This record gives sequence, structure tokens and C-alpha cells, in this order.
Amino acid sequence: MSQAEKATRLADLHQKGHPLVLYNIWDAGGAKVLEKADAPAIATGSWSMAAAHGYADGESIPLDFALGIVERICASVDVPVTVDFEGGYATDPDEVAENVRRVIRAGAVGINFEDRIVKGEGLHSISAQVARIRAIKAVAADEGIPLVVNARTDLFLGTDPASHDARLAEAMEREAAYAEAGANCFFVPGLTDAKLISRVVDGASLPVNVMMIGDLKSIKDVAALGVSRASYGPGPFFEFLANLKKACMSLE
Repeated sequence: MSQAEKATRLADLHQKGHPLVLYNIWDAGGAKVLEKADAPAIATGSWSMAAAHGYADGESIPLDFALGIVERICASVDVPVTVDFEGGYATDPDEVAENVRRVIRAGAVGINFEDRIVKGEGLHSISAQVARIRAIKAVAADEGIPLVVNARTDLFLGTDPASHDARLAEAMEREAAYAEAGANCFFVPGLTDAKLISRVVDGASLPVNVMMIGDLKSIKDVAALGVSRASYGPGPFFEFLANLKKACMSLE
């Protein structure tokens, strides 16, 4: 497949009720293992990639270094690759877009793009995030790649679950705005209440992505909610570290 064909394939894998399952990895070796296990696409995790190379999450891993890892991953597999690109390593829409151009040229065909203010507090305003998404889509079009933008809102992640119902209206406002700006998916990490997820799915025009944390343990269960994408975030890395520690301790 050409890079453009991989992008189209990635978009097509998002089917309501039959979610694309992404077991997030952090290096080319992990990507190759997943491809051999018949994973239809590969996704990186920002926390995992940073931690695996001695950095904190939150765009602390240098952009050039991160893109080098992405390039190796993309060169190592034949399936579509989507990159957790956090906040785009910039605030200004044009600067974000040029950084995304580099992600595309590294071989990726999708990105996670969050509305959290990285290294700051709170979220970008809806209008600011819309401008950033539009700039990304314009650069992708210029590159001839129908980049799959998974628009992530951080309204729920790390917040009190008791507040999530009250946050739903803003989430749906953001979903509608991000969709109009050209986003391809809507990611709600941290939202784990089945009833609330169903309300997001029912009200969204975009395919909905959840993170498999907390009460979300079964792909079958989230599929029944109408989710189109299920990802594991840093979970696989935590599991890898636990297994590594266990193996080392068994040598004593």
C-alpha cells in the first residue's frame, strides 16, 4: 500500500460497534510483533515512548528524537501507523502544522491530537483548537495524505468521575467543532462510565475512541456501546515493565 492508501485504510478500520483495537507500543520491535500477530494498524503511546527512552510525558522527549523513532516504526511494518502526537509540540497553528508535516514525512498516516495545554494548565479554547486542526488538515492535504486526526479532549482524563456528567455538554460541543474542522475521530480518554460513553457515541458525528482503563476491561463491552476505536495508552508499557521485573527477580 502507498502511504495515502494506508491512511484511507486506517480511516476505514473505524467501524461503529466493531472497534479498531490498538495496543499502543513505543518502538519498532513492538510494532513488528503486533504486525505478526495480525494487528491491522499500529499506534504509538506518548507516555510509553517517552518513558522507554528516559523522558517524562508531556513533549519532554525531543521532537527530532521522537520522529526518528516514528520513522523506524513506519519503516519496519507494512500496516498503517498512527502517532500519539500530544499537543503538536507547538501552540501556534502554523507551527503545529509544520510539525505534523514532519510526522507525515516520517511515514505515519494518523495522529492523536489533544486539546490539553501541554506544559500549562487547562484546555485550549474550542476556537483555538479548531484553528490548529484546520492547519493540520491543510498541511496533510498539501502532502497528499488523508491524515486521520484523532481529536482528543482531556475533559475527562485525570478528573473526578463525579464531574463527568456535567462535562458532557462541553465534550459534545468540542466534538462538533472538531468534526467541522476536519477531525476524523473523537477520543475521550478517562471517560469510563458506560452510560456516558453511550451518550457520546449517540451524539457524535465522528467515530468515538475510548481508552481501556478503569472499568473498561472488555473490548466486547465497549463494542456494544458503539465505540469505533479502543486503545490501551500506557497500559502495555506498564505490563512490560512488570513482566521484566518479575523475570529479573526470578533469576535470584
